[in-house]
Amino acid sequence: MKIKRFFANDIRQALRQVRESLGPDAVILSNKPVEGGVELVAAKDYDETAFAAQQSTQQHEAQLSPPGENRNRPSDPSISRSRPKVSPTQVEWSQDPTLVEMRREMRAMRRMMENQLSELTWNEMGNRQPLRRELLRRLMALDISPDICAQLVERVQDFENSDQAWRRALNLLAGELPIAGDSIIDEGGVIALVGPTGVGKTTTIAKLAARYVLRHGHRSLALVSTDSYRIGAQEQLTTYARILDVTVRSASTPEELNVTLNALSDKRLVLVDTAGMSQRDVRLSEQLSLIDSGNRMVKRFLTLSATTQQSALEQAANAFGATEICGCILTKVDEVASLGGAISAAVHSRIPLAFFTDGQRVPEDIHLARANTLISRAVALGQEGGADYNDAYLSLAFGGVTIDAHG
Repeated sequence: MKIKRFFANDIRQALRQVRESLGPDAVILSNKPVEGGVELVAAKDYDETAFAAQQSTQQHEAQLSPPGENRNRPSDPSISRSRPKVSPTQVEWSQDPTLVEMRREMRAMRRMMENQLSELTWNEMGNRQPLRRELLRRLMALDISPDICAQLVERVQDFENSDQAWRRALNLLAGELPIAGDSIIDEGGVIALVGPTGVGKTTTIAKLAARYVLRHGHRSLALVSTDSYRIGAQEQLTTYARILDVTVRSASTPEELNVTLNALSDKRLVLVDTAGMSQRDVRLSEQLSLIDSGNRMVKRFLTLSATTQQSALEQAANAFGATEICGCILTKVDEVASLGGAISAAVHSRIPLAFFTDGQRVPEDIHLARANTLISRAVALGQEGGADYNDAYLSLAFGGVTIDAHG
């Protein structure tokens, strides 16, 4: 923390000195009139704890000074500048209306300058490297996150032919998309589908179960429901189990789940349907603890809807424990206008995609996740009616941030 004292004829000149010396984020600690003008004490990188400790030291030293010393006499100016004596209550001057208004104006001016510089950089890129800018525009039309688009363009070296550059960028994007690989239903074990409400976990369980029965028969499969919150959830799973002629159980406590999984230890695959929880639900940790409470290892697979915004997808991945999730199942792919948000979320979270679903049919509308397949669908959706961003938006997304217009 850096503390400095300023003197000026009036408050505006003093504030100008503070801004020029310490920057726009300086905190005003005190403001008082003195002979010939005003005095400000300001701090940079303000740390209230350190400031209080400094004051405590100063007060302690004052108490240890000789009794006959006149503590009110003027001190040497150099000492005064290095050892400001201000009271904690004077920190309230940081909310001075004049200072608040000045900060607001400075922020607005900074945003305006950044916007203008970004637009200049974007336009200059168009003049110097038109193919590069066109590739960025085409990637953004897929609704891919700007940071991913910028990284892809940086890695594409061949700008002599726009179509070759486009295909190269798509191949690189497919390589960045994490894929689970082998089918989870062939590996077996205990698999729990977790995720927010309304993403279609129960229907996805039915599709996975039907897919397994077609390959391995119904005797080595069991279904378990831990959803005691949603009305009719267990009945829906029971109906699917009856149709497939497989064992179904329910468990709503850690003890019940432990007993149930131990009883089903002879089953090659156990699919666990959990209650849908918002990433902000206070009961989420309780639900995740329920899954991990048993003696048998349970592999979590996050179920997310492709219709959800990218930011919400990433929040859900973090809330459900991205580092402990074995894979992701992307649902409702047939309902989206673009796949860019889901693809961007997968790249950012690094959770491997295992399956995606694109309809209500059981089990036809569930597929193994393949990077090239998902990228091709994203391109097809982009061609049908992808996002049409104007130059103003694109200049803000790329201008002067991650793209070097001079190449």
